Amino acid sequence: MTREIVLDTETTGFEPSEGHRIVEIGCVELDGLLPTGKTFHVYINPQRDMPAGAYEVHGLSAEFLSGHPVFSAQADAFIDFIGDAPLVIHNASFDMKFINAELKTIGRPTLPMSRAIDTLAMARRAFPGSPASLDALCRRFGIDNASRTLHGALLDSELLAEVYLELKGGRQPGFGLDAMAPSSRSSSKSAGPAGDGQVVEETKGPFPARTFPVAQEESDRHRQFLSDVSDPIWSKYGVTSTGD
Repeated sequence: MTREIVLDTETTGFEPSEGHRIVEIGCVELDGLLPTGKTFHVYINPQRDMPAGAYEVHGLSAEFLSGHPVFSAQADAFIDFIGDAPLVIHNASFDMKFINAELKTIGRPTLPMSRAIDTLAMARRAFPGSPASLDALCRRFGIDNASRTLHGALLDSELLAEVYLELKGGRQPGFGLDAMAPSSRSSSKSAGPAGDGQVVEETKGPFPARTFPVAQEESDRHRQFLSDVSDPIWSKYGVTSTGD
């Protein structure tokens, strides 16, 4: 299995070079694309004010954060948790520049960008021209994000873990996440080591297709794209497409 860490941060602004700091880190551990149940979550005292625009995004006030440890006091626990695992991040360049700015400030080695797996880039490759925000991807994949009224590092990491799984190919029944349709599964008795008659599920036939809702605007853009393709390869096989 492959250990990966899904990570998100909240900050006071957009640029560490302008004095902005991390105020929250949330991490979810994956093993073989599946959450292990282990998480890391801390609030961080940025030792500065909270701009109104940032507060509207995550709801973390300077007063609330002043009661929490500074980054240097929590850096060891964070580094120990992530270990040497790849870091799954949405818009990775943003979070990585803030993490590395904090690490550099306390004289710790920075993290190479090569460790980051950027789900924003993955989504843009998979669905070119379509919205690729975390909320948009949750809607695309039918992931419940109703509780996301404000940004929160741990909640966003948990949602991103689900999005990442979908971007990697979806919840396969072999992973134990989806139940197979009744028509494609059967049960048989199989004697285990002690002849205990353990029930084993055996796959019979293909798994059911998985579909996701497509917004009308996205369907229209796809139809326009197809209409602009000259001499499409599918026409050589007598196939026509309306883009639906």
